[in-house]
Amino acid sequence: MRSHRAQRWAEWVNEFLTLRLDAARALVPDSHEFPCVVTRDLDDARDWLRAMRADEPEHRTGLVATSEDQRLRAYGLESSSAFRIGYPFDKWFLAPSDDVRSSFALEVAASEFECQGLELDWVGMCWGGDLTPHDDSFGWEYRKFRGAGWKNVHQDVERAYVRNRYRVLLTRARRGMVIWVPIGSEGDPTRDPERLDRVHKALLAAGLPTLEDAFPL
Repeated sequence: MRSHRAQRWAEWVNEFLTLRLDAARALVPDSHEFPCVVTRDLDDARDWLRAMRADEPEHRTGLVATSEDQRLRAYGLESSSAFRIGYPFDKWFLAPSDDVRSSFALEVAASEFECQGLELDWVGMCWGGDLTPHDDSFGWEYRKFRGAGWKNVHQDVERAYVRNRYRVLLTRARRGMVIWVPIGSEGDPTRDPERLDRVHKALLAAGLPTLEDAFPL
């Protein structure tokens, strides 16, 4: 059963994935009921997740990420199918916080394949380069990573699959979520900062606060 806290968030996700940003802004959950924030710093996202469960250590935290962005490897997050097949995701979901294989370690991100149908209390969602807004923000750019670079996705069925991948990732939290959008790298065309900046701007336009504004040090 989906947490009552997350119902409004699911509605927000539906609006955001169609880039109806004004409608999404009206659906942002109450920050006390279901906090959702955005950051460009992965370490800050990890610190926030640890802080959220500090008073209730039984609450489970974890990172989730798209299976399609192999360039998250540059930030220490491996998402290749070979890695995921070999990783003990039963331990990721069930092992206690003192087990480095568990989700609590915030070292391994579960993809949409591992986490579909399952939930965590507090989620760090890692945005990839496979779904980014166009320059005009009226539609998405859909891509898949093949070989050494990105390829555009043109078929409607494949595009729907990309959106649904993010629908899964964005709805795994029972209590709250931090969305990490990488900054990218000017010297690496596979991590285009402009595309990632457009994701960040869209999330803010849809009403999500930055982690730094919502939880100042």
